[in-house]
Amino acid sequence: MTRRNWKREVPRPLSHAMELCIAHARDKKNLSVDNIADLMGLANKWMLYKWTESGRMPAILIRPFEHACDCSFMTQYIATSNNKMLVDIPKGRKVEGSELLKLQTELNDAVNLLARFYQGGAEAEETIGALTKVMEGIAGHRANVSKAMTPELPL
Repeated sequence: MTRRNWKREVPRPLSHAMELCIAHARDKKNLSVDNIADLMGLANKWMLYKWTESGRMPAILIRPFEHACDCSFMTQYIATSNNKMLVDIPKGRKVEGSELLKLQTELNDAVNLLARFYQGGAEAEETIGALTKVMEGIAGHRANVSKAMTPELPL
């Protein structure tokens, strides 16, 4: 069984985003739904199951849920459904050559997928997901370069 590449996952509806969060918690932190509910401070796990099924969770519990699962698929879905893009805040470290090669590979893959889409050989959702991930990667590097122009003071 191959390992899932979580950086390439793009949530479609909100219920899918919640399922991805739970699967991420299970895969990366070995947490069950019971454990996630405990970390969120919920009285029982059945509320979490209900919210996952309906795709409706109180907004005040989204951040505790994502913190417990150690991912942000719900926030990503909310932003992209409103035609916004999220970019991780760069760490301000030097980039290695392998990271740039990885970005170049992702760019090539996205452009190839875009060409296949226009020829009728690729799905729209898959193409949108690949293009969004590439734009986020480039925007992250842009922010890293702009931070280099105005370095922060060490504490």
